[in-house]
Amino acid sequence: MSWSRRKSLLLISLGLAACGFQPVYAPGGSGSALYGQVAVSAPETTEAFFLVENLEQRLGRSGSAAYALEVGVATETQGQAITPANETTRYSLVGEAVYTLTRLADGEVVASGEVENFTGYSATGSTVETLASERDARERLMGILADQITTRILATVDLPT
Repeated sequence: MSWSRRKSLLLISLGLAACGFQPVYAPGGSGSALYGQVAVSAPETTEAFFLVENLEQRLGRSGSAAYALEVGVATETQGQAITPANETTRYSLVGEAVYTLTRLADGEVVASGEVENFTGYSATGSTVETLASERDARERLMGILADQITTRILATVDLPT
């Protein structure tokens, strides 16, 4: 790496440090402070189960949590590719999740919001293949929504120091 590139990277690093930038998973960062401290609400549907499972992988599973994360999820299937014979061969699965992170000590909402995304699957194979593709798409969508929720929480939550 040339000296000018090293110098540029050093200046960028110093600039980020000066503006208060702190890596999320650095010691004392919000990622480290929240890991294992969040109890995610119990799932009521298959989709919510996959969402909670993914959130617990990212935020840790807690027996004695300092925060409660309430999540709700809704999905909608939309036909995307229709043949001249009026058969749908491709679907999009659109999902939306709402979340609220509450500090249990005082009941204060420390983060809340809504995320939305989509995945797709093919319906050109047998019934079994289509059902398997749909299930896989639902699982992937819940992983994507969990990533978005986790990212937003870690980027916005203001933890006491």
